[in-house]
Amino acid sequence: MNVNGTEVRANAVQLSFPRRTDVVIIGGGIVGVSAAIHLAERGVPVVLCEKGRIAGEQSSRNWGWIRKTGRDLRELPLMVESARLWARLVPLLEEDIGYGVRGTTYLAETDAEFAPHEAWHQAAKPFQLDTILLSASETDRMLGRSGRRFAGAIHTPSDATAEPALAVPAMARHATKLGVTILENCAVRLVERANGTVTGVVTEHGEIACKSVILAGGVWSRTFLENLDLNLPQLAVKSSVLRTAPAPEIVSGGLGATRASVRRRMDGGYTIARSGAAEFQLVPAAFRHFGAFLPVLRDRWRIMTIKAGRDFFGPLGSARWRADEETPFERVRVFDPKPDLRLLDGVMKAAGELHPQLVNARPVETWGGMIDVMPDEIPVIDTPPGWQGLLIATGLSGHGFGIGPGVGHLAAQMTTGEKPLVDPEPFSLSRFCRRIAA
Repeated sequence: MNVNGTEVRANAVQLSFPRRTDVVIIGGGIVGVSAAIHLAERGVPVVLCEKGRIAGEQSSRNWGWIRKTGRDLRELPLMVESARLWARLVPLLEEDIGYGVRGTTYLAETDAEFAPHEAWHQAAKPFQLDTILLSASETDRMLGRSGRRFAGAIHTPSDATAEPALAVPAMARHATKLGVTILENCAVRLVERANGTVTGVVTEHGEIACKSVILAGGVWSRTFLENLDLNLPQLAVKSSVLRTAPAPEIVSGGLGATRASVRRRMDGGYTIARSGAAEFQLVPAAFRHFGAFLPVLRDRWRIMTIKAGRDFFGPLGSARWRADEETPFERVRVFDPKPDLRLLDGVMKAAGELHPQLVNARPVETWGGMIDVMPDEIPVIDTPPGWQGLLIATGLSGHGFGIGPGVGHLAAQMTTGEKPLVDPEPFSLSRFCRRIAA
């Protein structure tokens, strides 16, 4: 399938099925692949199992922003480290993934929109970022225009962008060079344990004995854990994105605004979407975790829709299976949701109103992606009680491309007992669940 205008070519290395390893990673997105790289660099044997293909879902469907700007302060230390990891990793890939330090700018059309940027800038001062606030006239100069269309902006020059559909497959190829075994079209059905400790996994093709498992399954993580009687308050929302044919440059990096956010692409076009605008799918877990998600829904009720329908009984619904039974992961190898074309029409119109360079820009592709969201919109990176050797790394909540290498790195460190690059406490599972079935 063609996603984001770039063919996602998964690693085609064919290896005999491994029966034993040290660490099994479930999920071939940016977190799983990043964790595999970190472990392999330290000589740890790793098998990565992906139910479909590498980066087939959200890791190739996102906006391509690698930003510190506007991050929740609890995850900002990890994002700072992740930005360093990106800069270190890119030269090792020996492939052009469109990476560049191009800056992130969030525009404010009104003083009311500018106020949260001012508040964040003040709160983030202890991190000593290069973020600055721009006045209306300074914003005009940065955009090469006049008329003071915007009340101001917040700008971080050191933020970066890259092409998602190129980045993660390139990272996977690098991981195989380091010795990682990548098994595509290989769904993990169960994690096995004895006396509270992980002993292996059961895949659709057989068992793999291991000491540790990292679950980096994105939107599938909750479904997988429910079958193990583990409770994760994670839900999936659908985001819609489009790309345009080549159009005149506004700025080279990410350019956010309430009504439309745009990123200059490697091919000269733009990736365009609206932040926070998503479709909230009603599944059984939505009712169980509805109270935890009420603050998010209240904050975004104008731009988030709630949809009930056949998805209630779909692949992310309630399911149970045994080791010898087919799983939802085998029935849906790649989740490819239909985009909201009506929403995207409005976003494209808004982009043209905000930026004259895009008035005549021609949309050439649209796509949807399922985002793994936590109630507080920051990740879970933790081991559930009674499951020594199982590390959950999920819930990146729509901004995981940039922070993904950091999450994978931290998950790998926690798995091996290495000193973590940041304090993992903000990402604990216990912040939601006082008691988890073991």
